Amino acid sequence: MTDTPDVRLVPHTHWDREWYEPFQRFRLRLVDLLDEVLDRAEADDRFRFTLDGQMAAVDDYLEVRGEHRDRIAALVRAGRLAVGPWQILLDEFLCSGENIVRNLELGLRRADELGGSMAVGYLPDMFGHCAQMPQILAAAGLDHACLWRGVPDGVPGHAFRWRAPDGSSVRTEYLAGGYGNAAYVFADPGHFAERMTALGHRLKPSFGTDPVLAMYGTDHSAPVGSLVDLVAGLDPTEVDVRIVTLDDYIRGRDPHDRALPVVEGELRSHARANILPGVLSVRPHLKQAMGRAERLVERYAEPFAALWSHEWPERFLDLAWWRLIDASGHDSVTGCGVDETAVQVHARISEAEHLGQAVRDRVAAGLARRVARDAVLVLNPTPAEREDLITVDIEVPGDWDAIGVELADGTRLPAQTEHRAPRVLLEERHPGAALPAFLPRIHGRELFGAEITHWTCDPGRRILAFTVARYGGDTPFDVAAVRTAVTGADGEWTVRILRAPHRTLTCAARVPALGWTSLRVTRGEVPVPAPVHRDGRTLSNGLVTVTVRDDGTLRVVSRDGTVLDGVGRLTDGGDRGDTYNYAPPATDTLVDTPRAVRVTPPTAEGPLRTALTVERVYDWPAAVDRDADRRTADTRPGTVLMDVELRAGEPFVRLGLTLDNASLDHRVRLHIPLARPAATSSAEGQFAVVERGRTAEGGFSEHPLPTFPAHGFVAAGGAGLLLTQASEYELLDRELALTVLRATGWLSRNVHPYREEPAGPQIATPAAQMPGVTTVSLAVLPHAGDWRSAALPDAAERFRHPLHATPGTGDPSAPPARAEGLTVEGATLTALRRRGDAVEARMVALNPEPGRALLRGPFTDAHRTDLLGHATGPDTGPVPGAAPGSAELALRPWEIATVRLTGLTTTRA
Repeated sequence: MTDTPDVRLVPHTHWDREWYEPFQRFRLRLVDLLDEVLDRAEADDRFRFTLDGQMAAVDDYLEVRGEHRDRIAALVRAGRLAVGPWQILLDEFLCSGENIVRNLELGLRRADELGGSMAVGYLPDMFGHCAQMPQILAAAGLDHACLWRGVPDGVPGHAFRWRAPDGSSVRTEYLAGGYGNAAYVFADPGHFAERMTALGHRLKPSFGTDPVLAMYGTDHSAPVGSLVDLVAGLDPTEVDVRIVTLDDYIRGRDPHDRALPVVEGELRSHARANILPGVLSVRPHLKQAMGRAERLVERYAEPFAALWSHEWPERFLDLAWWRLIDASGHDSVTGCGVDETAVQVHARISEAEHLGQAVRDRVAAGLARRVARDAVLVLNPTPAEREDLITVDIEVPGDWDAIGVELADGTRLPAQTEHRAPRVLLEERHPGAALPAFLPRIHGRELFGAEITHWTCDPGRRILAFTVARYGGDTPFDVAAVRTAVTGADGEWTVRILRAPHRTLTCAARVPALGWTSLRVTRGEVPVPAPVHRDGRTLSNGLVTVTVRDDGTLRVVSRDGTVLDGVGRLTDGGDRGDTYNYAPPATDTLVDTPRAVRVTPPTAEGPLRTALTVERVYDWPAAVDRDADRRTADTRPGTVLMDVELRAGEPFVRLGLTLDNASLDHRVRLHIPLARPAATSSAEGQFAVVERGRTAEGGFSEHPLPTFPAHGFVAAGGAGLLLTQASEYELLDRELALTVLRATGWLSRNVHPYREEPAGPQIATPAAQMPGVTTVSLAVLPHAGDWRSAALPDAAERFRHPLHATPGTGDPSAPPARAEGLTVEGATLTALRRRGDAVEARMVALNPEPGRALLRGPFTDAHRTDLLGHATGPDTGPVPGAAPGSAELALRPWEIATVRLTGLTTTRA
């Protein structure tokens, strides 16, 4: 019969590595499931299974059942067990673009070790999809994607061409009804035939002449044992069903079918499935930790080691990336798991940060040995020469009132004293007989975190005194001599510890692109060309002026006359939702007026930086009364400190918020007024800047809130926000609203005002109420024109990646030193690492027009590779016209480019 449905049945599981139970509890189930799957596959050649597109499930299983590796590999090679291409099923908006690339790279490599990956970018359960995912997949050699959430209503069938901003695209299979659209047909074997036939007829119109894709599987489940026999017993004249892997089904599709409809950019529509946007704002400390750890590894540890270390610490960096990738899971960094899961995720991210710190500091320590002990080493993580501020603790002669700093090339730059440390660190009275008991405090020559440079014992005055400094010098010190001197002492003695004159300085430093320089404090003031001035509550640096208003908000004015009036207004409203979706109570109480405002003057004044602190105290309702569906009349004090900092040479004002939260079930948003009306916002994300409007497409069971993710910056109507973490924002009528705190007490709610169906089990998550202190760092940049004319990517680069400084440890007579690294112009650097005997650089053209990137540095040859570093394939090969030390690349709009540089000759420590 011509109308007989032709169905391809894909048995699979969707495996959430951690979620409503922590990782190890889920792993116990995973081991049981895969034990069963392997036994069944080996017992029946007709059985096929698709393992959710992530190698983490395989790795987690083999860590327990290592003896079964060969069994898995045999099934993969036979095409009966489909694995890969991801290491983990990530959240695409809450990690960096580079994290996505490393996830795919690791997953493909691990799958190849077992026989090969699915040739499908399988994205079954991500909460929406980022704009550049088609380019990432295509550049890694994957022509197909398969997904569920976020597809707009206008897609008529089961497939479409998904196009990235650069123009590259992948054929995309849409999982209508989700990744378990055939799971219910097996619920009752007695009704299996009729249900399978009905499913085939119901889906056939969407598939046309293509076979129907039926996904049999759901969360943490194995197929029924009678699967193969049930399918074999079907009447092929009623429904023709074949058991396949997802890879089998997708490989038969034409990846270049131009008849398919085209969908551009990110997929965040609520029309066909829930995208659960509240995960962007819940547990913000996870997002903050992820952003910090990613920057440390991507922009400090790897580039510094690639350029300046003899040894490439590959294993340490692999461990860091493994933890970052694991933490990027769509139920991990999202924060939509139980509290125990959130604790594990934060610990994993913290480990990655510690690994990044260790590598960065090891490289810096090696370079510091070339810098004199009375000087400072300053490293630049950005691929452009940069003048910026650093803050260091350093010994400065006490009689030097006016000071500056001198760079290795002799340039003198200004410095500002923030704090003078006290000379006397300790003064205690001890009986003479007890003096030997004081001496175990000395370790070698270390005392109170410094080194002993001099000591005296005055029996006449009964004073034992030590002088300490950062470096103890070459004079020998032996604590035994001190013990001899105080043995037999009588009477009452004074023990005194003095520190060499010591200051905390903020100073300017000019550092080569991805290079380093030494810096030494010198006597004599160096004027600041455009200093920071304070006049009462007003700060100005010639580029931007900020005034604290009586209500605690700010008036920010740029040199071009752009005015943002009311920056920093806070609104607090109720939230009776859950970790997946925000929802206000039916009767909400909005609090946006503080009951007390206090402005604290700065402890140090310009000329390089000045900061004021604005303290606001609010009466926030204590919780939401769920029976009355309103916020309670009882209140709790909500204290918000806002540090307002202005630095010389920066066109933006830095804000640091500290929120002390004692209330439950609420959302706090920071409002930044626009300078002019705007219908759209522009937000930087994963290798792209995405334009969004003020609405979101709805149509499924979820209220379509127009809250969106931003990673590096967001801009609208002349207001630019520079961010240090993935954040949730909304464009309102004349404001941007940034969510800085969302407190909720449930993983999912069975009854939710903004969502018709549960997103998970109804489990309490008291830690997601975020009691205590939450911090947020951002900057506000007022500007004329759009984000490009305001150079917001460059400003975000400077804001997120400060210079790194550490004391020199070399010989005091070491001459001043500096070294050039690698310069990149015309593109944004996203990664720099060593691969074999070469250095690999990745960059993206954040530009809607074609352009060129220029690389300059101590290399001899430059070759373009694909995203995974392979030297053969489309758009790969020697860079045309490249010469030693210079290479120029033509770039498409929004293109991600990877370049292999050989013959690097930086002097490594």
